[in-house]
Amino acid sequence: MALQSPPAASNAYPFSALFVPFPFVCFTLVLLTDILYWRTSNLMWSNFSDWLLFFGLIVGAISLIAGLIDLIRPATRALRPPLSAVVVYIGVLLLGILNSFIHAGDGWTAIVPAGLIASAVTLLAMIASVYLTAGTRTANAWRIP
Repeated sequence: MALQSPPAASNAYPFSALFVPFPFVCFTLVLLTDILYWRTSNLMWSNFSDWLLFFGLIVGAISLIAGLIDLIRPATRALRPPLSAVVVYIGVLLLGILNSFIHAGDGWTAIVPAGLIASAVTLLAMIASVYLTAGTRTANAWRIP
């Protein structure tokens, strides 16, 4: 038995799917660079964290705008993430903003421990967002038309 995709989804691709992975990668790397800064005290890792947060937030804002465009396009209805995943994704971006404010502090105290905790909580929120999105897509993929 072959699984078929819905006809409306075969010719459409959501714009937001192009941009959503970038904040996830950037925010994951922020946790890695925070850990490296904590272990080495090399200021370079703190600067990397700042830039990764900046780029993750910029591309995250672009993905929200692309998501609004996807709401207008009816052809992407079958490929849209559930509302719970969108809310968690917005929460991830808000945690990224909070993490950026924490990292704007002075040196060591900006990253250890508050920056590390904020980066870890952001990573957990990203995992929740992926879980919510993947669970819905898996359920929809196995639905027989």
